[in-house]
Amino acid sequence: MSAFSFAIEARAPHAGARAGALATSHGVIRTPAFVPVGTKADVKGILPSTLSGLGADVVLANTYHLYLQPGEAVVRNAGGLGTFMGWQGPTMTDSGGFQVFSLGAAFGKTLSKFVKGETGEKEDQLAVYDESVASQHGQLAVIDEEGVSFTSHIDGSLHRFTPERSVEIQHALGADIFFAFDECTSPVEPYDYQREAMLRTHRWAERSLAAHRQNLGARERQALFGIVQGGRHEDLRRESARTIASLGFDGIGIGGSFSKEDMRGALSAAVEELPEELPRHFLGIGEPGDILEGIANGMDLFDCVAPTRIGRHGSLYTKRGIIHLTGEKYKDDFGPLDPDTVIAGTEGFTRAYVAHLIRAKEFLGATIASMHNVGFILKLVAGAREAILNGRFDEYRADFIREYYG
Repeated sequence: MSAFSFAIEARAPHAGARAGALATSHGVIRTPAFVPVGTKADVKGILPSTLSGLGADVVLANTYHLYLQPGEAVVRNAGGLGTFMGWQGPTMTDSGGFQVFSLGAAFGKTLSKFVKGETGEKEDQLAVYDESVASQHGQLAVIDEEGVSFTSHIDGSLHRFTPERSVEIQHALGADIFFAFDECTSPVEPYDYQREAMLRTHRWAERSLAAHRQNLGARERQALFGIVQGGRHEDLRRESARTIASLGFDGIGIGGSFSKEDMRGALSAAVEELPEELPRHFLGIGEPGDILEGIANGMDLFDCVAPTRIGRHGSLYTKRGIIHLTGEKYKDDFGPLDPDTVIAGTEGFTRAYVAHLIRAKEFLGATIASMHNVGFILKLVAGAREAILNGRFDEYRADFIREYYG
């Protein structure tokens, strides 16, 4: 019998927000929950024990990266992802699909090439861009009905993922929750291709489920989530949500292939078609306002690399918006990182000190900033959960948005 279960404990009176408990064999995830991303079995710059102290219930690692290095057999032989990385709580893995497809930003049916502008900033237009896999290698991905052939970003060697292979790798990694293999498209792809990719995702979802159900041991230990696709189009999101919900997954993920201006409509359209009793994960969402929007629409889990990524570059979340410590005015700013938010382990550091470390490219600067940002998001979501339980989520959300966005 599976150790996985989900129970809704409270609902917001005037929104879709809900608070729940997602039980796994390695502990309970209190929802809504932010899931820090440990791409290569580490949340960059933060020890697992520190992560727990910041309030994290669960971490997510990346199938693509762990498959390439050190290989799923090493993780399996270590006792699974949690044991391998020294994390005692629940774990998740994505399918590897996002990283395979983020090797290129202009996919057709067969061939894609990664395109990067002068600044490297493509995320606002192309949600599949991921700087952590961009290099001189790994710039090709060939999609067919059976799966995807791709080149490694490490050495350019050729590899292949199918739904069955992705499930096999994730069984070896041993996370409590993992995702079906899907095709993650760019939001700028035309409608016809979005529909084609969505239908392929549905067929791959069925194959992922079949592969999972054949492994009785994995079925008892691990839960499998399907992924809703459809880009920015509300009709496709509805169709995809209905289909994925009908297949018998343990939970549902919403793939983040849409631009910001389309997010609200596409998300709400999908959620309206999802069964209440299943947990819902909003993939790749980490901006504070987007998280609260997702919670308001009934999403339970969120993951994103943004808190550590922007921290490494000297940017901090604060109650009054993001600040960039590389700015001249912070060289002599001896105030706390955020006067309104105290994050355990960072209390004694000033903006001037962390700004110095970032400029000097000292590891400690990235560590402090990453701890602060991850702690900030975890505290934001924990506050949202408490507000739902107390019947004041709308007020909590409005107060935060007013302060954060000015």
